[in-house]
Amino acid sequence: MVPPVVAYKTLETRFHRIALLSEATSVLNWDAATVMPQGGATARGAQLAELRAVTHGLITAPDIGDLIAEAEENINELDGWQKANLREMAHIRLKANSVPEDLVVASSRACSICETTWREARAEADFPAVKPALQEVLNLTRKVGQAKAEATGLSLYDALLDDYEPGGRSANIDQLFTKLRHFLPDFIQRVVDRQQAFPPSQKPIGPFSISKQKSLAKKFMAAFGFDFNHGRLDVSLHPFCGGIPEDVRVTTRYDEGDFTSSLMGVLHETGHALYERGLPLPWRRQPVGEALGMGFHESQSLLIEMQVCRSREFLEWAVPIMKEIFLGSGPAWDINNVYRLYTRVEPSFIRVDADEVTYPAHIILRYQLERALLNRDLTLNELPTAWNDGMGDLLGITPPSDREGCLQDLHWYDGAWGYFPTYTIGAMTAAQLFDAAKYQDTSIEPSIAEGNFQPLLAWLSNNIHSKARLLNGPNLLINATGKSLDPDVFERHLRARYDC
Repeated sequence: MVPPVVAYKTLETRFHRIALLSEATSVLNWDAATVMPQGGATARGAQLAELRAVTHGLITAPDIGDLIAEAEENINELDGWQKANLREMAHIRLKANSVPEDLVVASSRACSICETTWREARAEADFPAVKPALQEVLNLTRKVGQAKAEATGLSLYDALLDDYEPGGRSANIDQLFTKLRHFLPDFIQRVVDRQQAFPPSQKPIGPFSISKQKSLAKKFMAAFGFDFNHGRLDVSLHPFCGGIPEDVRVTTRYDEGDFTSSLMGVLHETGHALYERGLPLPWRRQPVGEALGMGFHESQSLLIEMQVCRSREFLEWAVPIMKEIFLGSGPAWDINNVYRLYTRVEPSFIRVDADEVTYPAHIILRYQLERALLNRDLTLNELPTAWNDGMGDLLGITPPSDREGCLQDLHWYDGAWGYFPTYTIGAMTAAQLFDAAKYQDTSIEPSIAEGNFQPLLAWLSNNIHSKARLLNGPNLLINATGKSLDPDVFERHLRARYDC
């Protein structure tokens, strides 16, 4: 028998190797989404599938289970971080061991094919073109979810959700989203009616060159502490943050007629990047050193984008810089006008461009649809119509084509089922964290108006980033804010900002 401490140290060595392979997978995914020629898709799919197979084999190796059991027998010999690391290892092993390697490979290949097909189908607004590939992804996702459900004792959906929101359960999401569904429709209408009574706001007139947009974005990223020696800004069809903590890859897409769309996307992804860069260095490449699920990840991006960068304090600092870069002049560049533009509420088709009031409706719709698809209550043939009906029910609008409807998001086509609820969980968490941060450090808001984000980032580092997975989500939030997730904080934020 291996001594307990030796068993644990052996596990650290094994999971360090697993992390390196996962990092390689992440960088290959970034490459595929940004610069890989279309002809490389088949080869890239094979590479990713093989990397995932090797990683899966390392996690499910028989002696890993023995080492975990031996370390757990004398867990009191470990310190707090080591205990948490062992907990995460055991959970990773449990889920991975439930899924056969051939299913891992088949799912990876199917997702690579489907994502490539989706890029063409989205451009042509041609859902039937990608439907067969998506059906294969859905079929395999059900098999993966069922295998994990049997191992964990969870429902199929909750087993998938747990991959993105550790400990998250659909029963809790149902309660949160039911409350939002009661709150949002009337609130949205009141805000829209109130804003229509204002003098019309004026949009700055472009064109806004991509080179200047990129210059502005990089200036703001640097102000927030993004280290370009450890990261990049590139272009992709769907904005995202990828790479690894030492090499964070942020992407955006540009519109020469509206620089704000790209800018807000960049600032959103910068929030993700700062979280990755802020994870504790001593625990890099260990499970406990990873970010605490996508709910917290989205809270960091939405805190920066929505709570901070759409605030009047931020715009007091930012608008003069925007004017200087774009040579802007006139009433369209007045801070009050820009604030009205940045806080305009209007039902729209595209999730990533939605305002913070209507955004949760986009997520509620996707959550309903993906659960129905997984549970076989909805077929892919019915998806476009169900999507359009849901948009009409929740936001009173109907997409003109599937490009603005069920083809707009990458997630399902790339195999990310159970991911969508984390966006709104993240929005609620962001509001609660920012509320607590401002209360605990009264210098945060005045500093934002001066372009000094260090007080806020220091608070986030101390309370969120540096903790990684030492605690579970509920306890981390309680430690940082004094209470568990409270949707009333999010509602109060919306009422205060929109004066309704």
